[in-house]
This record gives sequence, C-alpha cells and structure tokens, in this order.
Amino acid sequence: MSKANNNFEDLIRRVGIDAEPRAAHKAKLRWQMLSAFNKTVLRQESRQMKRRKIMINPITKLTAAAVLIIAAIIALHYFKPAEAIDESGGLPSPIATPQDEFAQGLAPLEIELPKSMFLDTPINRRVPNLEKPLGRPRPPFMAPVGTKNVALGKPVSSSDEEPIIGEIELITDGDKEATDGSYVELAPLDQNVTIDLEAVHDIYAVVVWHYHKQPVVFFDVVVQVADDPDFITNVRTIFNNDTDNSLGLGVGKDKHYTETNEGKLIDAKGIKGRYIRLRSRGNSDNDLNHYIEVEVYGKPAQ
Repeated sequence: MSKANNNFEDLIRRVGIDAEPRAAHKAKLRWQMLSAFNKTVLRQESRQMKRRKIMINPITKLTAAAVLIIAAIIALHYFKPAEAIDESGGLPSPIATPQDEFAQGLAPLEIELPKSMFLDTPINRRVPNLEKPLGRPRPPFMAPVGTKNVALGKPVSSSDEEPIIGEIELITDGDKEATDGSYVELAPLDQNVTIDLEAVHDIYAVVVWHYHKQPVVFFDVVVQVADDPDFITNVRTIFNNDTDNSLGLGVGKDKHYTETNEGKLIDAKGIKGRYIRLRSRGNSDNDLNHYIEVEVYGKPAQ
C-alpha cells in the first residue's frame, strides 16, 4: 500500500467514518481525496526540482552574474560624482567640425577667389601622377583665429631678373585674376621666386596661382621655407611634386595638379620661417614659368 493510501486510512479512522453500509460512497470519496492529495504532492516536488535545476545550470549562473555586473556598472555611472562623469561616454571623440575648431581657437581661412575661366577641370592624360579633380569647391581650411595673408605687398625676388612678361611685384600685389597685366612670365626650365615676409612667422598655409586662364599643369613644383634669403639655414620643404628629382632637391611624393581659380593650397602645418621660395620647371603647354599670385597665411611668431 502506498504512503498516500496509509494517510487516507488514518484520516478515515480519525474522523470515524463508517464505510460498511455505504461501500460505493466510500470508494468515490477515497478516489477524490487521493486525487487531490497526489496533485498537491506532485506540485510541491515539481517546484523543488525546478529550483534545483535553475541553480545547477551553469549558463543560468553566468547569466545571473552578468546581470548583476551590468547593474553594478550602470549604478557606478549614474551615481558617481558629477565632476567625474565623462560626457563622451568613454567613446572616441567625434571628427571635429568647423564649430568645434572655432571653439578651440580655429576658424576657416577667408580666401577670396578670382573669377573662374573655365567650367570643368579636364584630366590631362599625358601627365603622370596627376590628382583627380575634386568636382566640388575646396573644403574650408582651418587655421588659428587671426591668421591672414602676410605676403601681401612683401618684397619678391626671382631667378629671372628680367621677366618676359610683367613684373615680379605682381606676385604679391593681391590681384589673382587671370587677365593680361596680372601675371608674370619667367624664362624656360628651372626658375624660382622668393618672398621675404620681413619677420619670422608661424606659417599655416601657402596658396599659389601659377596661371589659371587655361587648365595647364606646372611641373616640378617645390615650395620651401628658410630663415635666410639664400636658403642655407633651416631649409624645410612643404611641397614637392618633382617625381624624378630633376631639380636635385629630392624625389617628391606630392601629386601634379591642374591649375584652377582656387589655386593650390599647401598645408604648412604652422612651420616657422621668414622666406618662402617657389620653384617650377615649365608646364604641360610649354617650357615657360608663370605666377599670378602667392599668398602666405600666417601670424607673427612669438
């Protein structure tokens, strides 16, 4: 006899039920009580087994631990002192926008561009290592607030003392238009011009317009900064597309480019210097060298 049956018999004896005269009623009552009793026992045992399985399962244990750790991290983030909160959330800083740069003491250079002489910039297939046209206006160049063109009106000298067309002074007169009387034409092959800023400056950008009346490409363009007019002391190169070292200044890694009304903007990265020298060696149309304007954006060095 099962444990449930024994318990039932004890219950019958305690309450004093007389089962002899009503056997059918006794059997029905017994079945109902056993059924209810067994269901209760089974439910209790099922709960105990589930509880044991939950605690034994390793994955469940790990999940519970992970939930506790995440909760602790969230609590530390939200309840630590205000001065210790990292507003970035521990993520890398976003790419700086012009607004961010301005807040850090930087602002876009205000470069006044001359009139464009042609609509599209064609690709000259004959020129190797030629950069592709951007297809849109050049993005703003950020520099310290107060940076301006410090080459305007400054003295200029040249390797060609008697230019074929124009005067050397045109290079820093502020006129960037590609019209007759606005540019200087120098002798063929290797020629250079040197600008004296008359004091040491922190130089952030150099913009050069060789000749943008037509979409030509000038070769062996090299831009250097030095402390003396003879370019002996502290000479540094900030641009060089002389890919075959024909000027003897080293092999250049910068690309050739097509002349446009935007000129070529060269990032000087705040380099210090007084003298700027620009060299070239003819162009894709002929062996002559031209300059319309050179702007040097900087501030007097402290």
